[in-house]
Amino acid sequence: QVQLMESGGGLAQPGGSLKLSCAASGVTLRGHAVSWARQAPGKRLDWVAGIYNDGTAYYADSVKGRFTISRDNAKNTVYLQMNNLKPEDTALYYCARGGMGSEWDQDFNSRGQGTQVTVAS
Repeated sequence: QVQLMESGGGLAQPGGSLKLSCAASGVTLRGHAVSWARQAPGKRLDWVAGIYNDGTAYYADSVKGRFTISRDNAKNTVYLQMNNLKPEDTALYYCARGGMGSEWDQDFNSRGQGTQVTVAS
């Protein structure tokens, strides 16, 4: 069973930064794409960013230029560096193995607890 644990969320001021981590246990992330998605209260799950094993990364337009996804296969961990945070970034953030392409959301069906990011002054 793939188990990914998100951490690193918290409260940040507008313009601030946070770095999220997605750590895998019982399974390797090596060789797999890994993605982040987020869900604000009462809203749908939105894809945020994804990274392939070769390091090629893609971003949603809403976070492009502000967020950076990276991976450390030796640590079996994927990161999401979030800079210049905005109140609209407030959401519960999830990671998943895969999560790329037109059916990205299916890989988030068995998502974990996520990590809460709140951006407020």
